[in-house]
Amino acid sequence: MNDAKTQDWHVLSELTRGRPIVVERVRLTDQDVAIEGAFELPRLAQLSAEDQVFVAAFVRSHGSIKEMEQVFGVSYPTVKARLNRIAASLEFVEIDPTPGREEVLERLARGEITADQAISELEGR
Repeated sequence: MNDAKTQDWHVLSELTRGRPIVVERVRLTDQDVAIEGAFELPRLAQLSAEDQVFVAAFVRSHGSIKEMEQVFGVSYPTVKARLNRIAASLEFVEIDPTPGREEVLERLARGEITADQAISELEGR
């Protein structure tokens, strides 16, 4: 993001003060096309500017809490607490989702699981 766009984003963040916003117009910069409607910002874009910087730094550090401690000059518990707070505000894709009925039956048909395992998975155990 260039400095002007970053500044615009900071101004917008200050104006909204964390309140939900809806984008109503999107323009493709390389074409003469604009789309109007009600678009919700992605969850990461809904974070405060400071939290967005924190998340970007965390990703750039490849998830190294030790590096985050050094970059931000804070302790391990402080980094963990902030990550936990940010994570709680984001909706995540289920990391270990319960397999769907079709998936379980396909795995059973391929011989990857036993009938007992299939029954357990289908019953959610």
